[in-house]
Amino acid sequence: MAIVTGASKGIGAGIALHLAAAGAKVAVNYASSKDGADKVVSDIAEQGGTAIAIGADVSNEADAARLISETLEAFGQIDIIVNNAAYFRFGPVEQTTLEGFRRHFETNVFGPIQVLVQALDHLGPGSSIINIGSAGVVNPINNAVLYGGSKAALEKITTFMAKELGPREIRVNMVRPGATDTEGNRLIGTFDDPEIMAALKEHTSLGRIGTPDDVAPAITFLASDDARWITGAVLDASGGFS
Repeated sequence: MAIVTGASKGIGAGIALHLAAAGAKVAVNYASSKDGADKVVSDIAEQGGTAIAIGADVSNEADAARLISETLEAFGQIDIIVNNAAYFRFGPVEQTTLEGFRRHFETNVFGPIQVLVQALDHLGPGSSIINIGSAGVVNPINNAVLYGGSKAALEKITTFMAKELGPREIRVNMVRPGATDTEGNRLIGTFDDPEIMAALKEHTSLGRIGTPDDVAPAITFLASDDARWITGAVLDASGGFS
């Protein structure tokens, strides 16, 4: 039984679909796009899987608690948590604001922590937590100070979570996507500039922009028993972004 946060579109939707195809029942979390989440649930049902949509802002304590309680009510247990929900707005460093800082860190850092806090009493041995990071942490790009900083914080938090939860036999890992073709990137115009597209492809060893289907199998692997001896790891799923 899995929770995927921010799963109404993009990488999150791809992860939800891939986990369901592997046999997991999935709670498809969304913050605002109910229609998108319902579409993911419908797609999972069409492929013979089981899923529900749950609206919740993961950075809000009450919402995070409700996400966990509604998942337990529907499925009876939680084995996998994928912390994919993220906020990102790009801009030069001189345009950094306290509001922007809070939005990035509340969603991208506190959100995964809050979901874990609310779920921890219900996670048994063998449970798997996967945090979604960013290849930009080790290969910085311009105009991404807050997004990159928040993902860097989450990456280090992942290793601390793994250390603390290891004695409970709960594994914690991270997957780092690179440039990925998602609705969010298209909405903010990431791929509108031919020069940006050319640069992203040039910096990706495999020579193209990734898709959610390129990233999702890495999460399914880390959630599986095949990865039972892996914790505190950061798996790059970026096509060699450098």
